[in-house]
Amino acid sequence: MRHKRIPKRKAVLAGAAALGMVATAVLLQQANASQSGSETGSGAAAKRLSAASATKLVKPLASQLGDSYAGAYYDEEKQQLVVNVVGDNNAVDVQVKRAGAVLRTVDNSSGELGSATKTLASRATIPGTAWATDPRTNQVVVTADRTVTGERWDKLEATVDSLGSGMARIQKSAGEFKPFAAGGDAIFGGGARCSLGFNVTTEDGSPGFLTAGHCGVAAESWSDAQDGAAIGTVQAATFPGDGDFALVTYDDPATEAPSTVNTGDGQTTEIVQAAEAAVGQEVSRMGSTTGLQSGAVTGLNATVNYPEGTVSGLIQTDVCAEPGDSGGSLFTADGSAIGLTSGGSGDCTAGGETFFQPVTTALEAVGAEIGAGGN
Repeated sequence: MRHKRIPKRKAVLAGAAALGMVATAVLLQQANASQSGSETGSGAAAKRLSAASATKLVKPLASQLGDSYAGAYYDEEKQQLVVNVVGDNNAVDVQVKRAGAVLRTVDNSSGELGSATKTLASRATIPGTAWATDPRTNQVVVTADRTVTGERWDKLEATVDSLGSGMARIQKSAGEFKPFAAGGDAIFGGGARCSLGFNVTTEDGSPGFLTAGHCGVAAESWSDAQDGAAIGTVQAATFPGDGDFALVTYDDPATEAPSTVNTGDGQTTEIVQAAEAAVGQEVSRMGSTTGLQSGAVTGLNATVNYPEGTVSGLIQTDVCAEPGDSGGSLFTADGSAIGLTSGGSGDCTAGGETFFQPVTTALEAVGAEIGAGGN
C-alpha cells in the first residue's frame, strides 16, 4: 500500500465509535521488563492525579527541565506522575516536586534515547520490527516479529548492541505485524472493512468522522453496510509515513454525528475531549469483532515497520485486537478520545499488542478540534 494524500478539509471532532480492519493478525507477546532507576522524594508529597491531569503536566515539565528530562509515566495504582531525570540538580528536584510529581533518577536522557531511535531508523528499518521508548525501564524497546530471522535478525541485533549497554533491548514476537481492517460500527469500502473511529464536524459545520489512514487509502467512498450505498467520502488520508489516519465527511450534511462511543449492549460513552496518552494509563478499545476490550498504554512515539511501509508517532498498548478493528476508538472512562486503531498482532483469547494513531496528532493534521472547540 502506498502513501496517498487526498486534499484536506479541516474538521472538528465530535466523537462516536467502532472498529474494523482488512488484514490478518497474530499474537505479539509482550515482555514485561523490570523497572530501572530509583524514585526519590516522598510518595506522600506527590499529588494524586487523574491520568488526564498527569498528561497535561508532562509537556510544561519537559520544557522546564530541559536536558535533565528523561521521560515520564503514569502510575495508575498510586495515581501519580513519575518523572525521569538525569544528573543531580537540586533545582530540577524542586521543579518536579512543586508540580506534584515523583522524581526518579535514571541513566539515559531523552536526547540519548531519541538518538537511539534515529539510529534504529537509519540502520534497522526492517519489515516486522517496531520500537518505542519505555520510560518505566528508561530504554528503547525493540520488538521483532516471527518473520525477522537469519541475516535480518543479525542486523537488528548488531544495531541494538551498537547503541550501548542499557540503552535498548530486543523482545521477540510470536506473530506478524500487520495493519488491521474489518468492525465497532463497521464501515465498508473498496472491498475493505474498517471502522468508524470518532465522529467529526468540519469547519463549515458538515459532519464527518476519523478512521485509519490505511482504510482511507484503500477506498475513497465508505458505506455503513456491506454492498450498501455510500455515506461518506475521504477528504484526507495518511499511510504509511507520519501516521495512520483519515478524515471522511458524510455525504448527507443532515447526518447526526453524536459525540459518543458505542460500547455494546445499548451502552455508550460520551466523548468530551481529545487527550494525549500517558504510559501506564488505562484505556479501552471498542470493536465489532471483539467487543469492548481494555488494557494500558505501554509506549509512546512508537515506530512500526509494516509490510506496507513504516509508520511513526504511534501509541503502543497491550490491548488485544483482531482483524476487523482498524480505525476504531481508543478512549478512557472519563470520555477522552485517545487513539485510532492502526495495527499490531494478537487475538483476544491469548492476548496481544496493538498500535494506535494519536487522536491529537490527527486533529492537528486536519485542522480539527473536539466538539464545539476548546481542545
